[in-house]
Amino acid sequence: MAPSNIVARFDPGRDFYIGPTNPRVVMIEYGDYLDPITGRARDILLRTAERLPEATVFAYRQLPSDRPEALLAARAAVAAGRQGAFWKMHDALFRSCEEINVTTLSSLAAGLDLDLPRFEHDLGSAETLRQIEEDRVSANAAGVTQAPALFIDGRRYRGVWDELALLEAIERPLGLRLRLAGQAFFDWAASAGVVLVAATLLALLVANSEWREGYERFREMPLGLTFGASDFSLPLHAWVNDGLMALFFLLVGLEIKRELVSGELSNLDRAKLPLIGALGGMAVPALIYATLNFGTPEIIGWGIPMATDIAFTLGIMALLGNRVPNALVVFISALAIADDLGAVLVIAIFYSSGIALGPLLVAAGLFGAMLLLNRSSIYSRTPYLLLGAALWVNIHESGLHATLAGVLTAIAIPSRPAANLAGVAAQTTAIFRSEVRRREQDAEEPTEIGPGALKALQRAVERLREPGYHLQNRLENWTRFLVLPLFAFVNTGISIESSTFAPLSGPGAGVILGLVIGKPLGIVGLCWLAVRLRVAELSAEISWSQLVGAGILAGVGFTMSIFIAGAGFDGPELQAIKLSILLASIVAGGIGSLVLAKAAWRGRAA
Repeated sequence: MAPSNIVARFDPGRDFYIGPTNPRVVMIEYGDYLDPITGRARDILLRTAERLPEATVFAYRQLPSDRPEALLAARAAVAAGRQGAFWKMHDALFRSCEEINVTTLSSLAAGLDLDLPRFEHDLGSAETLRQIEEDRVSANAAGVTQAPALFIDGRRYRGVWDELALLEAIERPLGLRLRLAGQAFFDWAASAGVVLVAATLLALLVANSEWREGYERFREMPLGLTFGASDFSLPLHAWVNDGLMALFFLLVGLEIKRELVSGELSNLDRAKLPLIGALGGMAVPALIYATLNFGTPEIIGWGIPMATDIAFTLGIMALLGNRVPNALVVFISALAIADDLGAVLVIAIFYSSGIALGPLLVAAGLFGAMLLLNRSSIYSRTPYLLLGAALWVNIHESGLHATLAGVLTAIAIPSRPAANLAGVAAQTTAIFRSEVRRREQDAEEPTEIGPGALKALQRAVERLREPGYHLQNRLENWTRFLVLPLFAFVNTGISIESSTFAPLSGPGAGVILGLVIGKPLGIVGLCWLAVRLRVAELSAEISWSQLVGAGILAGVGFTMSIFIAGAGFDGPELQAIKLSILLASIVAGGIGSLVLAKAAWRGRAA
């Protein structure tokens, strides 16, 4: 699980600090005396603290690297602090150009008029080592393993190490507070699920109130594009389901591609069990639904209970915190990605309408052009997105499901190995050094970085990861917090009073039993069989009871299930199917959470 963002509170009784004992703002830096970046950061932090002397305290904690000299330097600072000379030794260590050893440290202590016998005793004392270890433990608890790191009022500072930026972080104007609150919410693993739940509840509330007619007018509001005499118009809900959801499937495609290239699914030994679990989690629910609806028109909905909503499933796991081992989160993530791949194939093959040959041929030509760009090592994302938009139009007109354009675009966007990190670091260091020298040579030169250097840095950052990663990074929050909630809002506004919801009918029972029973039965059953036959291995960190809980959680179908339902049904029947999906997802989420919590309690008791 992700580490906590909070660090231990400032303690004037043990911390070495500069400033008032009851400050308004506390800055804590974790540093290493042999790290030049720590030294530069420390200078900036001290100057920032000096600009607000009555309100700010600056404390320094030790986080030495594994080098023996780094630990020795940290011990010297703490030992000097026992005699009230921490900051003098602190400055001396950063200024010293000599090799760090006991002799040079004793020389520094003598120059500071310290009691040498006492200093040398404290240098190796258990109390000194304990304080350094306490600093390290508090850093690790906050997710910090390497210096430098800064915390302002107990929260990790992730902004620019610049005096003006730091002053803004300290003074916290309204705009910054709103931005920090937004970042904290977006970084919360369960946030996407919370927003989806809120959008769903709002839709249900509106659909069962006097605003029902306005809600329907909103869903059916026509929106279109005009090109001369040509007009392309769709109602709002169709733009959301076919258009905006193509962005969601673009991200799904990018995630699948990355998992296959370099993630959990790239290694066959690691991928076996999640793939087997995904296969069982798709086949058994579909079989249950098909059995209950065999010989009826409603059998078209067999794909509905196959899907797992990864946002909800991982969000619930995040809420359970350390009750869920990280290995289980990785397993379910890989399983859900494989599940998404299966859902994409099912939608493309079984839930498309009659095929129009002309637009299909144009779409094939556009996809071929994108693959040609890929083969030509064209890494700019712009041509792929432009061709992807044209591909979407033609796939929509061809009768295939338009969201397939998102997956095809993800396939076409090129992958490449990550850049050599050391080489990029050397390049960026050279760029900054060149800019600093340029300013030093010309006193009138403005302090901002030159446009040429800025472009070079931007190219270096772009090269660090593949194009698809940067695209996903740009679109992910828009998709999680706008596209999917909007999809939920326009698709879950079900009038319960006028609904033909019948949970014991063939479609209703097929969806509910498929998601609540079929999902865990398929996932756990096939995984158990694979482990029993020694085809794959279950991680030692995962117990079978935890796998059962995760398998039940995978029955939260929601987004993908509703999407497939909309492709196969309409009218009152679709509303009833949606209610079945909502009910099944609530039951699966609740029971799965209880099973995982109970499994964690048993593990601790044992």
